[in-house]
Amino acid sequence: MTRSARLGIFSSLFAVAIGLVVFVSMAFLRSEPPTVDFATGHAAGQPVDMTLQTVGAVGYGAHPTWVSYLTRAPDGQWSHTTLWDLPADTRINVTLDEYDSGSPLRNPQLGRVYGTAGNDESVNGKSVSLVNATVGNGVAHTFSIPTLGVNVPLYGVNGGAKSFCSQPAPCPLTAEHNVITFSFVTPKQTGQYPWQCFVPCGAGFLYGNGGPMQTIGYMDGFLKVVS
Repeated sequence: MTRSARLGIFSSLFAVAIGLVVFVSMAFLRSEPPTVDFATGHAAGQPVDMTLQTVGAVGYGAHPTWVSYLTRAPDGQWSHTTLWDLPADTRINVTLDEYDSGSPLRNPQLGRVYGTAGNDESVNGKSVSLVNATVGNGVAHTFSIPTLGVNVPLYGVNGGAKSFCSQPAPCPLTAEHNVITFSFVTPKQTGQYPWQCFVPCGAGFLYGNGGPMQTIGYMDGFLKVVS
């Protein structure tokens, strides 16, 4: 084979490889969930109120059986996303409706609340600083922002409850759930901060750490802190 023929084949293969990279990149960009904007129009010095849900199965899309977070936008509409724009140096008041059943924690340290205002959370109106996942309904998920030192264990619901949520998300308030509230403060430094659940809840994946645990829009995401 001549040198020019080899170069031609190499060039063709390289072009195909570049095309595949572009195709995959564009597919990722098209599939990335929307970002909910809590920053535009925010009055300096005022807190931001944010409402979330955790559900045992999202009920639609490419992975209807996957566990997931959902976000309610400022206009009241629910969105299947874990991407947010938040103003810097601002108190974020979170109300999280937790609809999924729980289990014991592999790492009991994740049962401790830290990084929130008062280093506690409210579970159905009761102040809690530590969830003992070996009793009761266990912990379903966590809301954790490692780079900000925030961890909030989400107490699970009874998996055998008569009114357990069985419809596509968002789940209705009439279904069995726990209302968890807490607050944290965004940093002064703008940038993107990853957050995620640390309870291995990817059923069907090795050690539960695959699938929704590694997918933005389900069990992890980013909060983008803007000025």
